[in-house]
Amino acid sequence: MTPRFSVSNFLAVVNQTFEAVFAGAVEVEGEVVSFKSYPPKYAFFTLKDDDGSVNCFVGFSNLRTPIEDGMKVVVRATPSLRDDGKFNLQVQKVFPLGEGNLKRSFDILKQKLATEGLFDVNRKRPLPRYPHRVAVISSTKAAGYADFMKISRDRWGGVKFIVANVNVQGDGAADQIIRAISYFNQMAEPPEVIALIRGGGSAEDLASFNDEQLVRVVAGSRVPIITGIGHEIDESLCDLAADVRGATPSNVAQLLFPDKHELVGHLHFRLIGVKDEIKRAIDEQILRATMLQKDALEQWSSQVRDAINATLSQQKIIAEYDPEMALQRGYAMISGDLQVGSIVKITTKDIIMKARIEDSERRNDN
Repeated sequence: MTPRFSVSNFLAVVNQTFEAVFAGAVEVEGEVVSFKSYPPKYAFFTLKDDDGSVNCFVGFSNLRTPIEDGMKVVVRATPSLRDDGKFNLQVQKVFPLGEGNLKRSFDILKQKLATEGLFDVNRKRPLPRYPHRVAVISSTKAAGYADFMKISRDRWGGVKFIVANVNVQGDGAADQIIRAISYFNQMAEPPEVIALIRGGGSAEDLASFNDEQLVRVVAGSRVPIITGIGHEIDESLCDLAADVRGATPSNVAQLLFPDKHELVGHLHFRLIGVKDEIKRAIDEQILRATMLQKDALEQWSSQVRDAINATLSQQKIIAEYDPEMALQRGYAMISGDLQVGSIVKITTKDIIMKARIEDSERRNDN
Protein backbone atom coordinates (compact mmCIF):
# COMPACT_ATOMS: atom_id res chain seq x y z
CA MET A 1 0.00 0.00 0.00
CA THR A 2 1.37 3.38 -0.98
CA PRO A 3 2.04 5.57 2.09
CA ARG A 4 0.13 8.82 2.29
CA PHE A 5 1.36 11.90 4.23
CA SER A 6 0.25 15.36 4.94
CA VAL A 7 2.64 17.95 3.50
CA SER A 8 4.15 18.75 6.88
CA ASN A 9 4.48 15.08 7.79
CA PHE A 10 6.08 14.36 4.44
CA LEU A 11 8.64 17.14 4.98
CA ALA A 12 9.39 15.83 8.47
CA VAL A 13 9.86 12.25 7.24
CA VAL A 14 12.13 13.36 4.40
CA ASN A 15 14.29 15.39 6.78
CA GLN A 16 14.44 12.50 9.22
CA THR A 17 15.53 10.27 6.35
CA PHE A 18 18.25 12.74 5.39
CA GLU A 19 19.43 12.80 8.99
CA ALA A 20 19.51 9.01 9.25
CA VAL A 21 21.22 8.48 5.90
CA PHE A 22 23.88 11.17 6.33
CA ALA A 23 24.32 10.81 10.10
CA GLY A 24 23.40 14.45 10.63
CA ALA A 25 25.83 16.01 8.15
CA VAL A 26 27.34 15.60 4.71
CA GLU A 27 30.27 17.24 2.93
CA VAL A 28 29.70 18.56 -0.58
CA GLU A 29 32.35 19.97 -2.93
CA GLY A 30 31.67 22.52 -5.64
CA GLU A 31 32.05 26.05 -6.98
CA VAL A 32 30.39 29.03 -5.29
CA VAL A 33 28.01 31.07 -7.42
CA SER A 34 25.34 33.66 -6.66
CA PHE A 35 26.79 34.46 -3.25
CA LYS A 36 24.62 36.96 -1.35
CA SER A 37 25.32 38.03 2.19
CA TYR A 38 23.03 39.68 4.71
CA PRO A 39 25.26 40.54 7.66
CA PRO A 40 25.22 40.02 10.53
CA LYS A 41 22.71 37.16 10.21
CA TYR A 42 23.13 34.87 7.20
CA ALA A 43 24.20 34.35 3.59
CA PHE A 44 22.94 32.39 0.59
CA PHE A 45 24.89 30.86 -2.27
CA THR A 46 24.71 28.07 -4.79
CA LEU A 47 27.20 25.24 -4.96
CA LYS A 48 27.60 23.80 -8.45
CA ASP A 49 29.66 21.54 -10.67
CA ASP A 50 29.40 20.69 -14.35
CA ASP A 51 26.30 18.53 -13.89
CA GLY A 52 24.28 20.05 -11.08
CA SER A 53 23.79 22.65 -8.37
CA VAL A 54 22.39 22.91 -4.87
CA ASN A 55 21.27 25.91 -2.82
CA CYS A 56 23.07 26.61 0.45
CA PHE A 57 22.12 28.64 3.52
CA VAL A 58 24.70 29.60 6.17
CA GLY A 59 24.46 31.63 9.36
CA PHE A 60 27.20 34.25 9.71
CA SER A 61 28.49 32.63 12.89
CA ASN A 62 29.31 29.55 10.79
CA LEU A 63 30.87 31.50 7.92
CA ARG A 64 34.29 31.89 9.51
CA THR A 65 36.17 31.85 6.22
CA PRO A 66 35.19 34.44 3.59
CA ILE A 67 34.01 33.13 0.21
CA GLU A 68 32.98 34.70 -3.07
CA ASP A 69 31.72 33.63 -6.47
CA GLY A 70 34.12 31.41 -8.38
CA MET A 71 35.78 29.87 -5.34
CA LYS A 72 35.88 26.10 -4.97
CA VAL A 73 34.92 24.96 -1.51
CA VAL A 74 33.79 22.01 0.57
CA VAL A 75 30.80 22.62 2.79
CA ARG A 76 29.79 20.54 5.77
CA ALA A 77 26.02 20.76 5.90
CA THR A 78 22.74 19.17 6.80
CA PRO A 79 20.44 18.37 3.84
CA SER A 80 17.03 19.90 4.40
CA LEU A 81 13.69 20.10 2.67
CA ARG A 82 12.22 23.49 3.59
CA ASP A 83 8.60 24.18 4.43
CA ASP A 84 8.09 25.65 0.96
CA GLY A 85 9.30 22.41 -0.61
CA LYS A 86 12.67 23.75 -1.72
CA PHE A 87 15.75 21.66 -1.04
CA ASN A 88 18.92 23.23 0.37
CA LEU A 89 21.97 22.57 2.49
CA GLN A 90 22.07 24.06 5.97
CA VAL A 91 25.80 24.86 6.05
CA GLN A 92 27.78 24.34 9.26
CA LYS A 93 31.28 25.01 7.94
CA VAL A 94 32.97 26.12 4.74
CA PHE A 95 36.47 25.02 3.68
CA PRO A 96 38.12 26.66 0.63
CA LEU A 97 39.78 24.08 -1.64
CA GLY A 98 43.32 24.49 -2.97
CA GLU A 99 45.96 27.12 -2.37
CA GLY A 100 44.44 29.60 -4.81
CA ASN A 101 41.07 29.64 -3.08
CA LEU A 102 42.67 29.66 0.36
CA LYS A 103 44.76 32.68 -0.70
CA ARG A 104 41.70 34.49 -2.02
CA SER A 105 39.77 33.84 1.19
CA PHE A 106 42.82 34.99 3.16
CA ASP A 107 43.03 38.27 1.21
CA ILE A 108 39.33 39.04 1.63
CA LEU A 109 39.42 38.55 5.40
CA LYS A 110 42.76 40.33 5.74
CA GLN A 111 41.36 43.44 4.06
CA LYS A 112 38.21 43.33 6.17
CA LEU A 113 40.03 43.02 9.49
CA ALA A 114 42.69 45.56 8.52
CA THR A 115 39.92 48.07 7.81
CA GLU A 116 38.58 47.43 11.31
CA GLY A 117 42.03 48.19 12.78
CA LEU A 118 42.77 44.71 14.18
CA PHE A 119 46.31 44.79 12.78
CA ASP A 120 47.22 48.36 13.78
CA VAL A 121 50.72 48.71 15.23
CA ASN A 122 49.60 51.17 17.93
CA ARG A 123 47.42 48.53 19.61
CA LYS A 124 50.26 46.03 19.99
CA ARG A 125 51.90 45.59 23.39
CA PRO A 126 55.53 44.84 24.28
CA LEU A 127 56.53 41.50 25.74
CA PRO A 128 57.71 41.23 29.35
CA ARG A 129 61.50 41.56 29.55
CA TYR A 130 62.09 38.56 31.80
CA PRO A 131 58.89 36.45 31.78
CA HIS A 132 58.54 33.86 34.52
CA ARG A 133 54.95 32.68 33.86
CA VAL A 134 54.29 31.72 30.22
CA ALA A 135 51.28 29.99 28.64
CA VAL A 136 51.91 27.82 25.58
CA ILE A 137 49.22 26.79 23.09
CA SER A 138 50.37 24.04 20.76
CA SER A 139 50.26 20.35 20.00
CA THR A 140 52.63 18.81 22.50
CA LYS A 141 53.40 16.03 20.02
CA ALA A 142 54.63 18.45 17.36
CA ALA A 143 58.32 19.09 16.59
CA GLY A 144 57.73 22.85 16.79
CA TYR A 145 56.62 22.54 20.42
CA ALA A 146 59.66 20.41 21.30
CA ASP A 147 62.00 22.94 19.64
CA PHE A 148 60.36 25.81 21.50
CA MET A 149 60.64 24.15 24.90
CA LYS A 150 64.25 23.05 24.38
CA ILE A 151 65.46 26.47 23.25
CA SER A 152 63.47 28.22 26.00
CA ARG A 153 65.06 26.12 28.74
CA ASP A 154 68.53 26.44 27.21
CA ARG A 155 68.25 30.22 27.07
CA TRP A 156 66.59 30.94 30.42
CA GLY A 157 65.55 29.28 33.67
CA GLY A 158 62.99 29.52 36.45
CA VAL A 159 60.02 29.81 34.06
CA LYS A 160 56.63 28.27 34.87
CA PHE A 161 55.08 26.97 31.64
CA ILE A 162 51.32 26.42 31.50
CA VAL A 163 50.61 24.29 28.42
CA ALA A 164 47.35 23.84 26.52
CA ASN A 165 47.61 20.78 24.26
CA VAL A 166 45.40 21.45 21.22
CA ASN A 167 44.98 20.38 17.61
CA VAL A 168 46.79 22.87 15.39
CA GLN A 169 45.24 21.84 12.09
CA GLY A 170 42.06 20.36 10.77
CA ASP A 171 38.49 20.42 11.90
CA GLY A 172 37.96 21.91 15.36
CA ALA A 173 41.51 23.24 15.75
CA ALA A 174 40.47 26.92 15.73
CA ASP A 175 37.78 26.30 18.36
CA GLN A 176 40.23 24.48 20.64
CA ILE A 177 42.71 27.36 20.39
CA ILE A 178 39.93 29.87 21.11
CA ARG A 179 38.97 27.98 24.27
CA ALA A 180 42.61 27.85 25.38
CA ILE A 181 43.10 31.61 24.95
CA SER A 182 39.85 32.31 26.80
CA TYR A 183 40.91 30.01 29.63
CA PHE A 184 44.27 31.75 30.07
CA ASN A 185 42.60 35.16 29.98
CA GLN A 186 40.16 34.17 32.72
CA MET A 187 42.70 32.70 35.15
CA ALA A 188 42.86 34.29 38.60
CA GLU A 189 46.61 34.65 38.06
CA PRO A 190 46.92 34.95 34.28
CA PRO A 191 50.23 34.32 32.51
CA GLU A 192 52.42 37.25 31.50
CA VAL A 193 52.36 36.17 27.85
CA ILE A 194 50.75 33.52 25.64
CA ALA A 195 52.86 31.74 23.01
CA LEU A 196 50.76 30.35 20.14
CA ILE A 197 53.03 28.05 18.13
CA ARG A 198 52.86 25.55 15.30
CA GLY A 199 55.52 24.14 12.99
CA GLY A 200 55.52 24.30 9.22
CA GLY A 201 52.92 22.87 6.89
CA SER A 202 50.91 23.41 3.73
CA ALA A 203 48.42 26.24 3.27
CA GLU A 204 45.63 23.80 4.13
CA ASP A 205 47.48 22.77 7.31
CA LEU A 206 47.78 26.39 8.44
CA ALA A 207 44.24 27.40 7.46
CA SER A 208 42.95 27.21 11.04
CA PHE A 209 45.06 30.26 11.91
CA ASN A 210 43.07 32.31 9.38
CA ASP A 211 39.76 31.54 11.09
CA GLU A 212 37.95 34.86 11.64
CA GLN A 213 36.72 34.09 15.15
CA LEU A 214 40.18 32.93 16.22
CA VAL A 215 41.84 36.04 14.76
CA ARG A 216 39.41 38.25 16.66
CA VAL A 217 40.10 36.39 19.92
CA VAL A 218 43.86 36.80 19.41
CA ALA A 219 43.42 40.53 18.80
CA GLY A 220 41.16 40.90 21.85
CA SER A 221 43.25 38.93 24.34
CA ARG A 222 44.01 40.87 27.53
CA VAL A 223 47.20 38.81 27.87
CA PRO A 224 49.84 39.70 25.22
CA ILE A 225 50.20 37.02 22.54
CA ILE A 226 53.28 36.06 20.53
CA THR A 227 52.83 33.72 17.56
CA GLY A 228 55.21 31.39 15.77
CA ILE A 229 53.21 29.70 13.02
CA GLY A 230 54.78 27.75 10.17
CA HIS A 231 58.03 28.81 8.53
CA GLU A 232 59.44 32.30 8.11
CA ILE A 233 57.80 32.74 4.70
CA ASP A 234 54.35 31.77 6.05
CA GLU A 235 51.97 34.50 7.12
CA SER A 236 48.70 33.95 8.97
CA LEU A 237 46.09 36.40 10.11
CA CYS A 238 46.79 35.35 13.69
CA ASP A 239 50.36 36.55 13.13
CA LEU A 240 49.07 39.95 12.04
CA ALA A 241 46.68 40.22 15.00
CA ALA A 242 49.22 39.12 17.63
CA ASP A 243 51.25 41.59 19.67
CA VAL A 244 54.51 40.07 18.40
CA ARG A 245 55.13 37.71 15.52
CA GLY A 246 57.94 35.15 15.59
CA ALA A 247 59.10 33.60 12.34
CA THR A 248 59.05 30.05 13.78
CA PRO A 249 58.44 28.37 17.15
CA SER A 250 62.21 28.44 17.75
CA ASN A 251 62.30 32.16 17.00
CA VAL A 252 59.47 32.72 19.50
CA ALA A 253 61.70 31.21 22.22
CA GLN A 254 64.51 33.56 21.14
CA LEU A 255 62.23 36.59 21.26
CA LEU A 256 60.70 35.67 24.61
CA PHE A 257 63.78 34.76 26.60
CA PRO A 258 67.22 36.39 26.80
CA ASP A 259 70.24 34.14 26.40
CA LYS A 260 71.52 33.62 29.94
CA HIS A 261 75.06 32.96 28.66
CA GLU A 262 75.13 36.23 26.73
CA LEU A 263 73.60 38.03 29.70
CA VAL A 264 76.24 36.65 32.08
CA GLY A 265 78.96 37.73 29.65
CA HIS A 266 77.41 41.17 29.33
CA LEU A 267 77.15 41.51 33.10
CA HIS A 268 80.78 40.41 33.46
CA PHE A 269 81.82 43.07 30.96
CA ARG A 270 79.72 45.66 32.78
CA LEU A 271 81.25 44.65 36.13
CA ILE A 272 84.73 45.16 34.69
CA GLY A 273 83.64 48.60 33.55
CA VAL A 274 82.15 49.39 36.94
CA LYS A 275 85.35 48.17 38.63
CA ASP A 276 87.41 50.53 36.48
CA GLU A 277 85.03 53.40 37.22
CA ILE A 278 85.24 52.71 40.96
CA LYS A 279 89.05 52.57 40.79
CA ARG A 280 89.14 55.88 38.92
CA ALA A 281 86.82 57.41 41.48
CA ILE A 282 88.96 56.12 44.36
CA ASP A 283 92.15 57.43 42.71
CA GLU A 284 90.50 60.82 42.21
CA GLN A 285 89.41 60.89 45.84
CA ILE A 286 92.91 59.90 47.01
CA LEU A 287 94.45 62.66 44.88
CA ARG A 288 91.92 65.15 46.14
CA ALA A 289 92.50 64.06 49.76
CA THR A 290 96.27 64.36 49.23
CA MET A 291 95.91 67.86 47.82
CA LEU A 292 93.60 68.85 50.65
CA GLN A 293 96.04 67.37 53.16
CA LYS A 294 98.93 69.28 51.56
CA ASP A 295 96.96 72.52 51.57
CA ALA A 296 95.94 71.96 55.19
CA LEU A 297 99.57 71.19 56.18
CA GLU A 298 100.81 74.34 54.49
CA GLN A 299 98.11 76.41 56.21
CA TRP A 300 98.97 74.82 59.56
CA SER A 301 102.71 75.41 59.02
CA SER A 302 102.05 79.02 58.16
CA GLN A 303 99.94 79.46 61.26
CA VAL A 304 102.68 77.82 63.40
CA ARG A 305 105.31 80.12 61.93
CA ASP A 306 103.13 83.15 62.59
CA ALA A 307 102.55 81.95 66.17
CA ILE A 308 106.30 81.42 66.75
CA ASN A 309 107.16 84.85 65.36
CA ALA A 310 104.47 86.45 67.53
CA THR A 311 105.83 84.60 70.57
CA LEU A 312 109.37 85.72 69.86
CA SER A 313 108.20 89.30 69.45
CA GLN A 314 106.37 89.11 72.75
CA GLN A 315 109.42 87.56 74.41
CA LYS A 316 111.56 90.41 73.09
CA ILE A 317 109.14 93.00 74.43
CA ILE A 318 109.03 91.23 77.80
CA ALA A 319 112.82 91.12 77.88
CA GLU A 320 112.95 94.86 77.36
CA TYR A 321 111.03 95.29 80.62
CA ASP A 322 113.09 92.76 82.60
CA PRO A 323 114.96 94.62 85.48
CA GLU A 324 117.77 92.13 85.22
CA MET A 325 118.48 93.36 81.71
CA ALA A 326 118.76 96.96 83.01
CA LEU A 327 121.25 95.81 85.68
CA GLN A 328 123.31 94.14 82.96
CA ARG A 329 123.52 97.43 81.18
CA GLY A 330 125.04 99.14 84.31
CA TYR A 331 121.95 100.47 86.00
CA ALA A 332 121.10 99.98 89.70
CA MET A 333 117.77 99.15 91.25
CA ILE A 334 116.68 100.91 94.52
CA SER A 335 113.92 99.41 96.63
CA GLY A 336 112.43 100.40 99.94
CA ASP A 337 110.77 103.50 101.52
CA LEU A 338 112.09 106.47 99.60
CA GLN A 339 111.87 108.96 102.46
CA VAL A 340 114.67 111.01 103.93
CA GLY A 341 116.26 109.03 106.72
CA SER A 342 115.03 105.65 105.45
CA ILE A 343 117.29 102.71 104.72
CA VAL A 344 116.98 101.49 101.12
CA LYS A 345 118.42 98.54 99.22
CA ILE A 346 120.54 99.21 96.17
CA THR A 347 121.02 96.31 93.72
CA THR A 348 123.57 96.41 90.92
CA LYS A 349 124.79 93.86 88.47
CA ASP A 350 127.23 92.37 90.94
CA ILE A 351 126.37 93.56 94.47
CA ILE A 352 123.56 94.50 96.84
CA MET A 353 124.07 97.49 99.10
CA LYS A 354 122.14 99.32 101.82
CA ALA A 355 122.18 103.11 102.19
CA ARG A 356 120.44 105.83 104.16
CA ILE A 357 118.69 108.67 102.38
CA GLU A 358 120.16 111.85 103.67
CA ASP A 359 118.47 114.32 101.39
CA SER A 360 116.01 114.42 98.43
CA GLU A 361 114.68 117.01 96.09
CA ARG A 362 112.03 116.91 93.35
CA ARG A 363 113.32 116.44 89.86
CA ASN A 364 112.87 119.35 87.58
CA ASP A 365 111.89 117.88 84.11
CA ASN A 366 112.44 121.26 82.53
